[in-house]
Amino acid sequence: MTTHFISAEIDLKETPIKLSQAIESELQKQGEPLRWAITKVDTDKQTAQVEAIVTKQMTNN
Repeated sequence: MTTHFISAEIDLKETPIKLSQAIESELQKQGEPLRWAITKVDTDKQTAQVEAIVTKQMTNN
């Protein structure tokens, strides 16, 4: 298992509960999220920058 630092841009036009679900869903595409934080908000574009640590299973090739 390896850990990776990732960042993602999330649309802020959701309700707070749906925003959390949208963040988790986006992070799941990259691995299993350990922790995440919203680090920047662009009010003009209505987006949030999210930074996270995720884990991924190593594949044996």
